[in-house]
Amino acid sequence: MALVETRDLVKNYIMGEETVRAVDGVSLSIERGEYVAIMGASGSGKSTFMNMIGCLDVPTSGEVRIDGIATQDRDGDALAELRNQKIGFIFQQFNLLARTTALDNVAVPLIYAGLGSEERRERARAKLEEMGLGDRTDHSPAKLSGGQQQRVAIARALVTDPVILLADEPTGALDSKTSEDIMAIFERLNDQGITIIVVTHEAEIADHAKRRIEFRDGKVVEDVLVAHRRMVSA
Repeated sequence: MALVETRDLVKNYIMGEETVRAVDGVSLSIERGEYVAIMGASGSGKSTFMNMIGCLDVPTSGEVRIDGIATQDRDGDALAELRNQKIGFIFQQFNLLARTTALDNVAVPLIYAGLGSEERRERARAKLEEMGLGDRTDHSPAKLSGGQQQRVAIARALVTDPVILLADEPTGALDSKTSEDIMAIFERLNDQGITIIVVTHEAEIADHAKRRIEFRDGKVVEDVLVAHRRMVSA
């Protein structure tokens, strides 16, 4: 069974008197352990597709299954629970709580998972140490570099042990050297068996993936395995 599966996926938006088909009949599967780059220009449908497989939005028609669970008929609370259990999110602008320490930022998803305070902090500390930030646990985002903030965000995404890591333009706010450091972390996590889906418009970032899916006008126009992906050292 595929980890992510879509069948005839459609998402329409009403713009005045016009109906815009942002995603137009997309059917594809992503297997457990894959490292996939989803590419496309602005307006191609890649972000809309990401929102649906990330359980942030529901399709107009068609099906989405995450780890065998159909999402299109679930209500908001059920989708939130599925997100918390199955998907870790990483965003371009980090989305950290400004007045909260790195440790407490990482622990936030565990509140929704129902864990007690001591266990939340213990698990958050362990993830920060994995990201090389064991000495930054009490720092607020303002006291961290962009790369450190993104590593906090990665730790937060991983703290619930998700089956999918979904990254939306994860290096868009970073310089080239720091971007390489982040991609090295992704490669290491994928080598450990974590399924990674990166949404990007940057070819250099897509080159790190093992599979590339390109969107144009709401449709998949290319879906290829990458024979010689770019590698960096963690």
